[in-house]
Amino acid sequence: MSKRRELADLSADVFLSRPQMLAKAYRDYHRYNVTLQDKDGPVVQERDVLIAGKVIVVIPIDAARQEIVLIRQFRLPAHLANGRGDLVEFVAGRVEAGESLMEAARRECKEEIGVEPGKVVELFTFLSTPGVTDEEITIFLAAVDAATVHEGPLTTPDGERLFVQRVSIDAAVSALDRHMMRGSPMIIGLQWLALNRENIAGLLR
Repeated sequence: MSKRRELADLSADVFLSRPQMLAKAYRDYHRYNVTLQDKDGPVVQERDVLIAGKVIVVIPIDAARQEIVLIRQFRLPAHLANGRGDLVEFVAGRVEAGESLMEAARRECKEEIGVEPGKVVELFTFLSTPGVTDEEITIFLAAVDAATVHEGPLTTPDGERLFVQRVSIDAAVSALDRHMMRGSPMIIGLQWLALNRENIAGLLR
């Protein structure tokens, strides 16, 4: 019987070629020749990767009011996938060069809902679609005063058109249970909220 590996993502014995640029755009598209070392011999693959890098997602929450602040934004890939491109989302954005994850979380919160967060707590990190992109998403919990949030349309400094809204945690979790949203950060973040509601006030204290 082969030795069982630790139940965790592990580093691999792999050789990568220099990336071949397939497309240079908002997110670059690279091709790699990959050689994996296996007990039965090398495995050679050709793989294309959308280069996205580090991304943060922020759950802005008013623990006293039991509310979260969400945004709406049009996403063309979602529209192409199922015709429902007007997505409900958490605050999110790419980490800029020289910026820490925490700094990015605070900046995006201010830009996308117009409110400077209080305490910000890092929760966990996941890969959005590891068969397609190197995008790695870190979710944060951020304390906000929901009463200071201006609901309605908002244009970010980089020109994104958003719609900001306050909702109760109960309403958000109910929508999740009814399968009303398909964005992975939204589903994963709301599942975390549903499991950890009793701990939120302590985390943000």
